[in-house]
Amino acid sequence: MSSSKTAPRRETQEDLVFKALAAPVRRAILDALKDNPQTTTELCARFPEIDRCTVMQHLKVLEGADLVIAHKVGRVRWNHLNALPIKTIHDRWIGPHAAGAADKLARLKAGLERG
Repeated sequence: MSSSKTAPRRETQEDLVFKALAAPVRRAILDALKDNPQTTTELCARFPEIDRCTVMQHLKVLEGADLVIAHKVGRVRWNHLNALPIKTIHDRWIGPHAAGAADKLARLKAGLERG
């Protein structure tokens, strides 16, 4: 007798990126890392409304999605933004949709200008 249940689908890298980007505080952490890497202590100071443990949990989610790359130098943990997963999302989902929307707007503008 075969079971009608299917094995749970494994999360893809894309799923992990979307889930990581879903939380405002994680997006804020990525914004903080945009211009240069920061230590975990520096990131904690930027988010005084949450404790260090919570910042670390958010960093773990971001690392799991490959959006943050961390390395230790002595006792200091440096966090670096990895924008490649975001570019992949952009190239697949945003770029083609934006191009289509821009084409539609150009046709609408041309039609309106013709009267």
